[in-house]
Amino acid sequence: MSNKTPDNDDDLFRQMMSDVKPLSHKKSAERCTPSNNKPRPLSQQRTDNKQNTTTSDFIPRDYVPDVAPEESLFFSRGGLQHRLLRQFRHGDLRPEARLDLHGCTLVEAAALLTCFLNNAQSNHQRCVCVIHGKGHRSSKGRPVLKAQVNQWLRDVPFVLAFSSAQAKDGGMGAVYVLLRRQM
Repeated sequence: MSNKTPDNDDDLFRQMMSDVKPLSHKKSAERCTPSNNKPRPLSQQRTDNKQNTTTSDFIPRDYVPDVAPEESLFFSRGGLQHRLLRQFRHGDLRPEARLDLHGCTLVEAAALLTCFLNNAQSNHQRCVCVIHGKGHRSSKGRPVLKAQVNQWLRDVPFVLAFSSAQAKDGGMGAVYVLLRRQM
């Protein structure tokens, strides 16, 4: 193993990044701001079309099954093609938008996730990525946000599947979400 000087590392970095171009605003995910309104319980919410939209922010649950920081998440509704699920789980369906929930409280994360999923559905996006983190800095010593996201995504009728992301997209700290095509 050879020792590199900082100048060589800097030169190597500049060389590797020479052809990198910033993303345009149109390709990056739209920023959603959380509302100051507290979400109502799901049993009191009403909507005309529950299949195509979430009605309000998700409710942080008092109890969700514990999820380990390095645990892989997977959920799928019935009827999906095996080939599509395999491509989805292996990251072959590239995410069209990303949402990073690092540093959010549960209430903020719920509002951002609701807005993000509704925007993705209305923009006809098929695959998105939600970065929830692994919970290493959590005050409870376990991934609280990861566990809540695991449950919240199951409640959305137009979420067909979700799976822990490949390492290049966040690994066990993120999930790919497969959305139903809007009719």
